[in-house]
Amino acid sequence: MSANRFESMLATHGQQSLYRSTPTVLQVNVGKRCNQACRHCHVNAGPTRTEVMTPETVDRILELLSCSPSIEVVDITGGAPELNPSFQHLVSGARSTGRNVIDRCNLTVLSEPGQENTAEFLATQRVEVIASLPCYGPDNVDAQRGSGVFERSIEALRLLNRLGYADPESGLKIHLVYNPMGAFLPPDQEGLQRAYKARLQEDFGVSFNHLYTLTNMPIERFASDLRRQDMLESYIDLLCSNFNPAAVPGLMCLNTVSVGWEGDLYDCDFNQMLEIPAGGTRRTVWEMDSLDALAGDAVATGVHCLGCTAGAGSSCRGALA
Repeated sequence: MSANRFESMLATHGQQSLYRSTPTVLQVNVGKRCNQACRHCHVNAGPTRTEVMTPETVDRILELLSCSPSIEVVDITGGAPELNPSFQHLVSGARSTGRNVIDRCNLTVLSEPGQENTAEFLATQRVEVIASLPCYGPDNVDAQRGSGVFERSIEALRLLNRLGYADPESGLKIHLVYNPMGAFLPPDQEGLQRAYKARLQEDFGVSFNHLYTLTNMPIERFASDLRRQDMLESYIDLLCSNFNPAAVPGLMCLNTVSVGWEGDLYDCDFNQMLEIPAGGTRRTVWEMDSLDALAGDAVATGVHCLGCTAGAGSSCRGALA
């Protein structure tokens, strides 16, 4: 595997190259269709995208789950995953095997035509919801995600709260995700969570469990914005200068397998968007007898991996250190 700035930073800090342990998380990208087209989106998703995982691929993933006992969590993403016609089949199939299921929801999709029962379905299936909300006020959210998105997001959160989400007695969990508006690192996660909880409860009567801060990755739509502003190299320098070796043990690629909408395997969702196959060699769900067999594989890395190790670190579950 060729050297890159991320590998160089690992070596500088006495860290070894990355190898996957036994995978416990299966992240499934069911397609790039989305009802929004956010400025920071590393998937470059939007309403005009046509890439959608087929029912046959969904069924194959469910078959693989039955042969992969190490997988504990099925993390479903997109696009807006709920727009895939097989979304509910994938959720109920994974839940029937006893797996925890996560839906990465943009909130506004819950008020789209045809999605009238989606929130209730999520609650009935006891799906953990991780929802994007890049600020606790309308101006920043609408600037990043589109006019009216904040108001629709608040209404979706109120709906989920009415169904029991964030109620300690129900056990239904909903977490919010913050990402910066520009080329800078997220603030302290715990402090920002306190501010979110206070403002959303006081101003809108909305509750949630945890806030996750995510670093903007220098790929796809965000990278294009940086290039237009001639800021891409300076942003990568920022990530590099804030490399945190304490974040390395918590990197999601160490225990996660990512599946693309066509069934290809990747080390993480970011590598998937860059079409860097798992371990550098193309494999698909159709060739695997068990996802457990991926344990011990080398993880394919690139300069974008600096985004996961900068500052407090960043993963699909927020800060790492």
